[in-house]
Amino acid sequence: MKRNRKQYSPDFKAKVAMEAIKGEETIAELAIRFEVHPTQITKWKKELVSGAANIFGADPTRRSRMRKD
Repeated sequence: MKRNRKQYSPDFKAKVAMEAIKGEETIAELAIRFEVHPTQITKWKKELVSGAANIFGADPTRRSRMRKD
């Protein structure tokens, strides 16, 4: 019998990753609280941190075109 993997919404991933970034609880504590493997939380945290610059338009090609002072 094949088991389906649990899929998490982007909102849930962001919520868990933000909690990990806050650092008020350990990854292990968050894993228990949200019922997610600690490795998964670490992955989501890294993805959030690495993608955060894109929220503010950190695309280097776009910035060079927009800013010609």
